[in-house]
Amino acid sequence: MGFINLERLPFEGMSYELHGDKNGAPLSAYIVNAPPRKGPPLHTHPYVETIFMVEGRALVTIGDDTREAKAGDIAIVPANTPHRFVNCGDSILRQIDVHASPHFIQTNL
Repeated sequence: MGFINLERLPFEGMSYELHGDKNGAPLSAYIVNAPPRKGPPLHTHPYVETIFMVEGRALVTIGDDTREAKAGDIAIVPANTPHRFVNCGDSILRQIDVHASPHFIQTNL
């Protein structure tokens, strides 16, 4: 068991990245800090992703379903399902995206 400070994680694009395989964990996570109107392209993963909305608002698309999510909401994305989010608020969107894999596997569509 160990401790990691968020600021010691790699930061790519709009997220800190916790790589499970590099930290002895069976999962990985993006700690998202997305500015307004930003988000990843439509994509899939071959495993489940669970999104915990911490602060702000986002339009979240999972398959054919698009909903506005806010702090306190949780979205569960089944494996191989196209999904994305876009910050639809006026402030930073903070969320934690937990990937059920020790390393990230993403296919942009």
